Formats: sequence, structure tokens, C-alpha cells
Amino acid sequence: MRANDIPGEILHLEVPTPTVEAAASAVGTEPENIVKSLFFFVGDGSVLAITCGAAHIERRAIAAHFQVGRKKVKLADPQTVLKETGYQVGAMPPFGHFSPLPTLIDQRVLEKDQVYAGGGSEQTLLRIAPETILAVTQAQILDLLIPPKHNIDTQAG
Repeated sequence: MRANDIPGEILHLEVPTPTVEAAASAVGTEPENIVKSLFFFVGDGSVLAITCGAAHIERRAIAAHFQVGRKKVKLADPQTVLKETGYQVGAMPPFGHFSPLPTLIDQRVLEKDQVYAGGGSEQTLLRIAPETILAVTQAQILDLLIPPKHNIDTQAG
């Protein structure tokens, strides 16, 4: 981050933070202030999806964005995440992967002044402004929690 002049702070913690709840407890904040970065396969490609807290990402929203069926959107398994990004599930930062990833960010993340993201290991978190995540990743802003009301038939495989 220093080399690229990216504002933010890596917090080294005494306890592991593999879940949203553990991360929130470790830094004394609400789970909504923790952001998670999830690696999905979409058809033949991949995408990183970033959202707040314990919210579940709606695969149909990703499918509609990429104009594919819902069944074409698959959450990567932990071994694949490590192989493709260089980070373990539960520690993955929103950027700094082996290769830059196309990124989607839930609009709710941008409502926060500051968030905590994976810091690269289970005992580190990244304190950062959501606008910085947006700028560094060049993410597309999307409602990742609500299924789309129209577009294509997202039930088709």
C-alpha cells in the first residue's frame, strides 16, 4: 500500500478474525463495518464481490450484471481462492491479489466513512475508506443483496 500511496492502515491483532463477527469483535465495531471480499466464477471468468457484514450476496444480482444464468455464478472453494488470489478465505483483502480482478462493490459499502477489510492474514485487518477501495479496484457499484426484478431469466443455467 505504501509503494502505491494507498491510504489505509493494516491492523495487527492478537486474535484471528476469520469471520465477520470475529473481526467486528476484535476491533470493537459493528459487523456492518466489516467488509468481506468473495471470489466468484462467472461463466469462464471470475469476479470479486465486496459487501458489508454478514449480508449474503445474491448470485442473481451478479448473474444479471454479467447477463448469464444464476447457475453460471459459483462461489469459489477455499483452495481455489488461495490459488487464484494468494489469500485464504477469511483474510482476503479487496485488492493486492496475484492479478487485478474485476470487482463489484455493494452500494451499501459506500455509505460508510470507514470499513475494515481482510488484511491478508487471519490476524490482520485493513482499516480503509470505502472510496479508496472503489478507486483502487475500479469496482462497479451494484446492489449485490437484492435479486434483480427484470433483465434476463436468471434461473436458466
